[in-house]
Amino acid sequence: MMAAIEELALAVEEGNVKLVTSLIQEALRSGEAPNEILNRGMIDALGNVGEKYRLGEIFVPEMILAARAMKKGVEVLKPYLISDNNRLLGKVLIGTVAGDLHDIGKNLVGMMLENAGFEVVDLGIDVSAQKLIDSVARHPDAVLVGLSALLTTTLPAMRESVHALNGQAFRERIKIMVGGAPVTEDFAKEIGADGYSQNAAEAVVLAKRLLGEDEHEIH
Repeated sequence: MMAAIEELALAVEEGNVKLVTSLIQEALRSGEAPNEILNRGMIDALGNVGEKYRLGEIFVPEMILAARAMKKGVEVLKPYLISDNNRLLGKVLIGTVAGDLHDIGKNLVGMMLENAGFEVVDLGIDVSAQKLIDSVARHPDAVLVGLSALLTTTLPAMRESVHALNGQAFRERIKIMVGGAPVTEDFAKEIGADGYSQNAAEAVVLAKRLLGEDEHEIH
């Protein structure tokens, strides 16, 4: 099924929704593990799209097409990715920062966190700093906040959001992780986040590490 998964990755990159759906169904019928389909056929494709965007080889319209294909693929795969791990690792709030309307990366991170055993509350797109503060206050059992940004122009909003959260009394009980195409580890440290992940797979590893090492921060 290597060839089919490679075909799937290409279909995601090209934004071919119909082909993505049929290739996922074909891979599932053939007995391919759902996680393999996700990791090799979709996450790799998303990584390629993100890299091409960073290099200026493609632009936002192509990103949107790939995002639609990825979103449909995630919908098809999600029922097969329900974790058999009933132990909840903690509640995570995720959102795309104010001014940014892109949600595919956030959605993928959310799905993978759920699959790993976290309870995920999706705050959506264009999330203001005040909405973040209110949301954390409404979820006293939340232990982690994940913020995403795709556009360089929305990095100031990410900075503002992290600074706003850092000024709250509840900051001691939560960790903050950030990610997205223009975000770097240095930027994450600079704005006072606890961690940075380059992609959805790394986000799961990071979330587990942050919650397992509460005393270690990267300020």
